[in-house]
Amino acid sequence: MGLSGLILNSCKQQPEPDKNNPFFSAYNTPFDVPPFDRIMAKHYMPAFEKGMEEGRKDISAIVKNRQEPTFQNTVEALDKAGELLTRVSSVFFSQTNCNTNDSLQAIEMEISPRLAEYNDEIRLNPDLFKKVKYVYDNQAKFNLTPEQTFYLENLYKGFVRNGALLGKTDQDTLKKINQRLSVLAVKFNQNVLAETNNYRLWVEEKDLKGLPQSLIDAAAEVAKASGQEGKWAFTTQRPSIFPFLQYSPNRELRKQIFDAYCNSGNNGNENDNNKILAEMVELRARRAKLLGYQTHAHLVLEPRMAKVPENVFKLLNDLWDKAIPVAKNEVKEMQRIIDREGGNFKLEPHDWWYYAEKVRKAKYDLDDNELRPYFQLENVREGLFNVANKLFGITFTLIENCPVPHPEAKAFEVKESDGRHIGVLYMDFFPRDSKRQGAWCVNYRNHQVVDGKTITPVTTMVMNFTRPGGGLPALLSIEEVLTMYHEFGHALDFLLNTSTYNQVFQAWDFVELPSQIMEHWATEPEVLAMYAKHYKTGEIIPTSLVEKLKKSSYFNQGFENVEYLAAALLDMAYHTLEPPVKIDVQSFEKEYFSKIGLIPEIVSRYRSTYFLHIAGEYDAGYYSYKWAAVLDNDAFEAFKEKGLFNQEVAQSYRKNILEKNGLMDAMQMFVNFRGREPVIEPLLRNTGLLTDAASMKN
Repeated sequence: MGLSGLILNSCKQQPEPDKNNPFFSAYNTPFDVPPFDRIMAKHYMPAFEKGMEEGRKDISAIVKNRQEPTFQNTVEALDKAGELLTRVSSVFFSQTNCNTNDSLQAIEMEISPRLAEYNDEIRLNPDLFKKVKYVYDNQAKFNLTPEQTFYLENLYKGFVRNGALLGKTDQDTLKKINQRLSVLAVKFNQNVLAETNNYRLWVEEKDLKGLPQSLIDAAAEVAKASGQEGKWAFTTQRPSIFPFLQYSPNRELRKQIFDAYCNSGNNGNENDNNKILAEMVELRARRAKLLGYQTHAHLVLEPRMAKVPENVFKLLNDLWDKAIPVAKNEVKEMQRIIDREGGNFKLEPHDWWYYAEKVRKAKYDLDDNELRPYFQLENVREGLFNVANKLFGITFTLIENCPVPHPEAKAFEVKESDGRHIGVLYMDFFPRDSKRQGAWCVNYRNHQVVDGKTITPVTTMVMNFTRPGGGLPALLSIEEVLTMYHEFGHALDFLLNTSTYNQVFQAWDFVELPSQIMEHWATEPEVLAMYAKHYKTGEIIPTSLVEKLKKSSYFNQGFENVEYLAAALLDMAYHTLEPPVKIDVQSFEKEYFSKIGLIPEIVSRYRSTYFLHIAGEYDAGYYSYKWAAVLDNDAFEAFKEKGLFNQEVAQSYRKNILEKNGLMDAMQMFVNFRGREPVIEPLLRNTGLLTDAASMKN
């Protein structure tokens, strides 16, 4: 269907809304959370239709208002527009990520281009933009608050970046590009999920040698769920593949599962993502040029801390130059072990986890399996809550009989120390076929103030952790512990935000500061003593293990940095291409990694065809984790200097960062907290990349 057909179809007389559709009435649930237990696939499309219809009426009312445009009748009215569409969208797209099915995937393919069209109707509405521009040009006379000034500036510039100043012909071209990109992004993500769900590595009992019992039990559960009870199967989901690579002595099987992981979306089948990504890169470059930018990265970075690609490349390349020698030394260490054992082969990427674990055992006398018994999931979660309580005085209480996004999810009420309600937090921990890979945190509802009434946030943390099995509780790896702390940092950012408006304007390379800073608390001895208790005996983790963990903090840092930086640099390489762009994804990736000197023993953390970040919101933005790492390592120094739970520092962090994120300039927030701009030395020191005094000066 063409663009005109879409518009005509959306303007047809809509039937009377179904009174049984949960989106069309008050939720009547605890804290007004979405009634997940009553929402069915058939409810989404009518709700989307009605949401867009109401949104168009809201925009029309703003445009037709003959009064002088003001912040209240234009900007605030626009922020409130389409409330129903906001509600249904937040639920639907969260569910397609964490609990999807064939029906939802079909709706996603249909609705995504229509939503892209709807958004363009707003962003490219000349009469609406004229009113926003009037308020922007005359803001001095409206006596705006600092938050309103920041909101207005970002709103106006957002209109411009999205084509408001283009002529009609170019705007029509832009609309078609945006719709096509929305479809491609959905297809890319669905393909990766299908590839993950379609793969199983079946092993015989003899091939279980060397594997932890918890991993064997999990493999038995996978086999049972696949209709093969009594057998064992491993998947490319993180809790399955990486422990297998870490402990299986069977080199051929390690290669099989690792190759399957690395070739996800690159198998020449109906789930192949090569042509999809190539078209996305081409369209993004063409759109950037249409909007007056040199490249897609220039367009994306303009409102962020980095501003221009050169600043991103400078940080990534500086770290790359420091990390590559460290990684090469790690290769030598592992090759010595291979040679000593008579391996008679060169280390390859599928060998890395297995031999890195041997290095950790040899150098630090530390085995990941020694740690897992102390990281029972429920204890880690309660430790998180205790850390937040000691920092900010907030509490978390399980909500019984509350609708949840999936039966496995848990809901918690978050309250201030005086009992005032802050919001609701969902936690969803385990992998399943209906959930995409990775871990993330999003809002079902943002903090805002509507007609003087505070609307409290509803947020969800979604992970893919090791399941309980074989009579054992869920025992986490240290990586999974850090991931929980990471996503919890995002949750705190959402829950403690004090935005007046539904829309906030966070600098994308600042948003990982609140998440990554939380990871620092996870392994502090004082905090470990709070939650790291043996699941059988309740014994607190021994000091000897804590010391081993601390001493191993530089372990594998060459690898960790190189595999991440390779992916971040690849993302930037794609998105700094100038139009016209025509690439073969596999050739481009191979040539780029050769150009930057990626060593053959390491594969990029994400290869192109399953790089979900750049198919979504992290295009020209995957660098953000390392950019924010400079910020979070420096910010945590403030706590180290005065105490992990120092109230002066904690309240300053809450007031200047968590409450204000997206409401003011990112650098100013950091300066308000730290008293100066960030420095890189804490990051280099904490990752073992600061090797001499000369590095301090660079």
